[in-house]
Amino acid sequence: MRPDARGYFGDFGGRFVPEVLIAALGELEIAMEAAFADPAFWLEYETILQHFVGRPSPVYRADRYAAGISSVPFALKREDLNHTGAHKINNTVGQALLARRMGKRRIIAETGAGQHGVATATVGAKFGIPVDVYMGALDVERQALNVYIMNLLGANVHAVSGGTRTLKDATNEAFRQWAARVEDTFYVIGSVVGAHPYPYMVREFQKIIGIEARRQCLEQFGRLPTDVVACVGGGSNAIGIFAGFIDDAAVRLWGVEAAGEGLESGRTAAALGAGSVGVLHGSRSYLLQTERGQVQDTHSISAGLDYPGVGPEHAFLKQSGRATYVPVTDDEALDAFFAFARAEGIVPALESAHAIAFARTLARERSKDDLILVNLSGRGDKDINQVRELRR
Repeated sequence: MRPDARGYFGDFGGRFVPEVLIAALGELEIAMEAAFADPAFWLEYETILQHFVGRPSPVYRADRYAAGISSVPFALKREDLNHTGAHKINNTVGQALLARRMGKRRIIAETGAGQHGVATATVGAKFGIPVDVYMGALDVERQALNVYIMNLLGANVHAVSGGTRTLKDATNEAFRQWAARVEDTFYVIGSVVGAHPYPYMVREFQKIIGIEARRQCLEQFGRLPTDVVACVGGGSNAIGIFAGFIDDAAVRLWGVEAAGEGLESGRTAAALGAGSVGVLHGSRSYLLQTERGQVQDTHSISAGLDYPGVGPEHAFLKQSGRATYVPVTDDEALDAFFAFARAEGIVPALESAHAIAFARTLARERSKDDLILVNLSGRGDKDINQVRELRR
């Protein structure tokens, strides 16, 4: 689905930004449309994904995790095997190519768990473009390894001390920095959020996940999955894999949100499960907000899901009923983190552990004639120190 001429997916999306950014977004939209219509752009993008990123990432059958619960075949789309360790690199390659095409001399980005920051720093180094990354001070502490890697790659990491010191505040600061230098700066947004055309553009760079997964399921299993499961913060890995199956009505799509300490606790990051419709970071979607319309503080064990909003296309999929969104708590995600590592020999990112936790619950309701496909969006190296402290 394409957004309409105003950048809306149904009732959600749009372009709610200060006047200074309207021209920059218009310039970006024109450049994006020209690039998307240029076969040479896509050829270079796909060549880099193959030889630099390591695509296609495999679909891997991992039945031990659900053994004893169900005989349902259980498969993973291994985005954790990409260069830099997460799906984020698919998007940053595309946006860096656009930045170079537009003649921008500087790239900025926001990051929560650090995977988008590492992916942006990586393409900055590859293309020789200076990079500044904005990151909440709390996330700088809990993702110290990724901060070191970003610095190693030559990026400047700026710790943002305002607010909850997490992804929302990092995004606010990145928008301020972009507004101050729109002439020479390209803002590489890390998820399917923000003002039009970002949600659409990021999905187009991430839909490679779903295109590959659909083909691989047919080749390896002789059929499509019955259920596709992915974690949702802003929602880029989920919308990427959903895109491959959106027209297959029999395939059920599940987005798993970070419930934190529970939807009713007030300490949650589940925008679709506990939020309401409003405007955040340039688009209309679901977000966590107070009765007075102020953005609510969020909580999640996972820095990458600790964001009060969600991409507008996810809001549309919820409203239309095409996808179902469910919550998973911190404790459930942690339990899945350990159980999955021991059963499969794979340490998942805490973000992915939310999807894995729900998939195991779902397995109880499925049989050997079904097929559950989980998007393993990233690897857990970055979370080891945090998890070790939590279980000490």
